Amino acid sequence: MPSVFGPLSAYLKSLYGSCNGVSFIDSTALAVCDNHRIHNHKVFEGVAERGKGSMGWFYGLKLHLVINDCGEILACQITPAHVDDRKPVPALCKHLFGKLIADRGYISQSLFEQLLDTFNIQLITRLRKNMKNRLMSLFDKLLLRKRAIIESVVDQLKNLSQIEHTRHRSPLNAFINIIAGLIAYCHQPKKPSLGIIPTGLALLPA
Repeated sequence: MPSVFGPLSAYLKSLYGSCNGVSFIDSTALAVCDNHRIHNHKVFEGVAERGKGSMGWFYGLKLHLVINDCGEILACQITPAHVDDRKPVPALCKHLFGKLIADRGYISQSLFEQLLDTFNIQLITRLRKNMKNRLMSLFDKLLLRKRAIIESVVDQLKNLSQIEHTRHRSPLNAFINIIAGLIAYCHQPKKPSLGIIPTGLALLPA
């Protein structure tokens, strides 16, 4: 198993899609054991951490994922569960441009400015209830309403590609299982797609 980790990682990168100016980013929890067994779990000691997701607290890892409007993977990164969702964003956006659609967990003025200044990427999120309203183009509002596409991709990764389970014998096996699941998803003939940008036409950077 360890000998295929490098080749599988390289092969996964070769399957990445191309950015067309509209990208979606999100993270998902990858629990490595039941919460009742956290104190007795030793396999991921020093690798996994406790974190909190939309379904509550868990012990494990996080998969940070970026896709385009055709459901193709553009970038991904695995981190311990306690890592802030905003921390891996600059590394994930090195080869992107245009608009990046995210949920409220990615709200950060410093991150917004960093992406705009460094990569010419406009980070678009919904506003929190205690934030002042700001003008937003109709197209940006439409993109925010379509953000569920990345949740559909995550659902397929977990339920069809089975990237999450609690029977791993080693962290390396877990990483290989995740990478293999991502590769299997990339080979799916039909992926969740919005088709906002016509094929072969890229959105000009904002």
